[in-house]
Amino acid sequence: MENAKILQTGIKTISNEIEELKFLCSRLDENFVKAVRIILKMKGKLVICGIGKSAHVAQKMTATFNSTGTPSQFLHASEAKHGDLGLLSKDDVAICLSNSGTSAEIQDIAPFLKAYSSALVVMTGNLASPLAELADVVLDTHINKEADPNNLAPTSSTTVQIALGDALAVALIEARNFTSADFAKFHPGGALGRKLLYKVEQLVKPDRKPQVRLSDNLKTVITSISYSTYGITVVVENEKVLGVITDGDLRRTLAKDIDYHTLTACEIMTTNPKTIQKNELASTAFDTIKKLHIGQLIVLDDEKYFGIISLHTLLDNGFN
Repeated sequence: MENAKILQTGIKTISNEIEELKFLCSRLDENFVKAVRIILKMKGKLVICGIGKSAHVAQKMTATFNSTGTPSQFLHASEAKHGDLGLLSKDDVAICLSNSGTSAEIQDIAPFLKAYSSALVVMTGNLASPLAELADVVLDTHINKEADPNNLAPTSSTTVQIALGDALAVALIEARNFTSADFAKFHPGGALGRKLLYKVEQLVKPDRKPQVRLSDNLKTVITSISYSTYGITVVVENEKVLGVITDGDLRRTLAKDIDYHTLTACEIMTTNPKTIQKNELASTAFDTIKKLHIGQLIVLDDEKYFGIISLHTLLDNGFN
């Protein structure tokens, strides 16, 4: 098979699925609105059921709903007949996915999904199927053609199911005013969670808090900077920050014709350094450092010196 033919097949497949998604958009109607409102009024959880490839889509939908504020659980149609129906309650809403609406497992389980839940929402490509007839709401996932040349492999049909599931999830997000901060609550371990949840104090290392006093001599200042690993030390009196001394400040001072033996931190420091409160978001610190083109911020606990947060620390923790 020639390279050009392979490429053309890929383009044709994606184009087919795009057309089927456009077809889905053209017939989205009041049933979609009804399904969203049923879920919004739900007192329990969503139970999403499928078989075959539709089961994989149902699992994806379950993950999406859970991460966006709609408690959900996946139910495999085959396992449902052997005890898993016990997870359903009258406070729940059931969503059943079946392209044909006629598979034996789905037909067996559908009456129980309806009987044991508060409502049955069906996603199917066959509006005349027994499954569709049972439903409280039917969402039409009919397609004209699968993307594969034999019109057999679930390709465009599963793409349509996934898109419709995403549409439900996003509609619920907007209806509930589900914010990025809400989203982060369910994603504490990823980059998004770090960005939206981490506070500055969580990234400050308490054992790395370089500081000198106003009267400290040049040797003490150099030693403090050398051991800090930040390239900076903080001038502190009575726990309050009066200034900072960077390695750049040192170089500029040493370039002058002065008596190094009598030099003190007070004469070297830069006053009014850039600071941030420890309870601010780490993402705010990152944005400030980037905007000001600096390497670190002095962290305060109200007016007291708390530590230092550096660009390197933020990068190491996934901020970019």
